[in-house]
Amino acid sequence: MRPMKNARLWLSAGAVLTTLVGSPQAARAQSLMNDMHAEVSAVQKKIIDLANAMPESSYAWRPTVGVRSTGEVLKHVAADNYLIPVSWGAPAPASSGISATDMSSVQKYETRAVTRAEVIAELEASFRHLHGAMRLTTDGNLAEGVKFFGRDMTRQKVMIITLSHLHEHLGQLIAYARSNNVVPPWSK
Repeated sequence: MRPMKNARLWLSAGAVLTTLVGSPQAARAQSLMNDMHAEVSAVQKKIIDLANAMPESSYAWRPTVGVRSTGEVLKHVAADNYLIPVSWGAPAPASSGISATDMSSVQKYETRAVTRAEVIAELEASFRHLHGAMRLTTDGNLAEGVKFFGRDMTRQKVMIITLSHLHEHLGQLIAYARSNNVVPPWSK
């Protein structure tokens, strides 16, 4: 009888601990949005560090005709930091001039003439907006359906696309920087 009593005690203790601490699967799920914010913050720092490291003269540089210039890539990142969160229910701030219903507003935003300092300030503001919008997605609503450029997706899928998009342009900006003899600050 004693071993059975001990087994029940251990099973009860295990159930209490699982309830208090949560299962390993729940712990992983609870950390997904924290991980997303951390990854966006990491790529944000690198993009802004590159934007600061590149001289203003390199902002007009483009690898070939018909391809975005350095400044246009940076403005594209900022524009999409405003545009992508629309699918999560966070419209772009009116001050950005970006409208999800008028895609020409994005092109105007990306091609407008602004200084290097203004580009960097806009990048910083756009990342603040992105992080704020990301807070609308929680570990509990990741599977919720949203419309993303007319397509049905989950919030989780759009989060993954957002992070992939940022890393895509970080890689592009690293190549642009090195083509302009600028070493990424974290590589020194």
